[in-house]
Amino acid sequence: MNDVFKRGPKNLITDVSGLLVGNAQNQIIKSGVSVLYGINPFLAGINVMGGAPGTRETDLLSPDKIVQMVDAIVLSGGSAFGLDAASGVTDELKNKGRGFPTSAFPVPIVPSAILYDLNNGGDKNWTINPYRKLGTHALNSVSKDFKLGSIGAGLGANTLNLKGGLGSSSVILENGITVGALVAVSSVGSTVMGQSPHFWAAPFELGGEFGNLGSFKNYDSQQSGWTREKPLKKESTTIGIVATDAILDKSQATRIAIAAQDGIARAIFPSHTPFDGDLLFSVSTGKFRLEDSTFDTLKIGHAGAQCVARAIARAIYNATPSDSDILPCWSNFNKRP
Repeated sequence: MNDVFKRGPKNLITDVSGLLVGNAQNQIIKSGVSVLYGINPFLAGINVMGGAPGTRETDLLSPDKIVQMVDAIVLSGGSAFGLDAASGVTDELKNKGRGFPTSAFPVPIVPSAILYDLNNGGDKNWTINPYRKLGTHALNSVSKDFKLGSIGAGLGANTLNLKGGLGSSSVILENGITVGALVAVSSVGSTVMGQSPHFWAAPFELGGEFGNLGSFKNYDSQQSGWTREKPLKKESTTIGIVATDAILDKSQATRIAIAAQDGIARAIFPSHTPFDGDLLFSVSTGKFRLEDSTFDTLKIGHAGAQCVARAIARAIYNATPSDSDILPCWSNFNKRP
């Protein structure tokens, strides 16, 4: 299979036609929300591989469930509190008349997932859950263009040894189909090789999008980045979305979400741990018909995995420092003596 990938014009998930992304964050609580919004309802699937996921309205994405289309997907910080972000999005979409038709009125379908960022140095002593309002703000800010790094659901994220963030990437396949990813990275594992600035995702980098350093040739494979003497950073989760403009059914979307999980494993070491809630949504906006449904599904899943790995590295690469950070940013590697 030819792995000649061409970056999309924006190198963002919004290179997939019909999709917009909005972000909202609160610097005081050091957390935020990211929303993937469909100009039209879109098909979605999901795969969960982490041991501690937090989700809302994801059961209906199973191939045997009656709902075929969703209106938006929410990625949020805040652990269980962050699930309320989807309520803000749902309320706003109801006002727009969006949703699954019922005998009363359309009911917006907004699956969501959360990551853990409660111990990141932000002030969490709220009396009213802030995530509902953040969800509304994120939906109202949707655009084809958005920033990466310390923004949206990635604002308060952390990895084993570096500040996390929000990342995105895209590719255009030789048949014209576009594949993109949006990932909020908060992981037990590390995105870099040992104590170096070299990303595990380096072999998949396109056009110097995260520093063009390549792999660390002197990496000691016996040094995993943590040991029995250094406790694991617990309570984490990497959550994301893989999208394509190919026409898929829910079974194919689910299969692509499964395949794209390889991207998390390629970019984070270790990944899919009992402490992570790692999961990926898979989205289809239904523009291009597949010529070979089985083989083209394979290609899209493979491209999705590459996009996920690249998006993870781009999240860390673009993270920026702020007051009360508990971990350094990747950019700090360049400032070390």
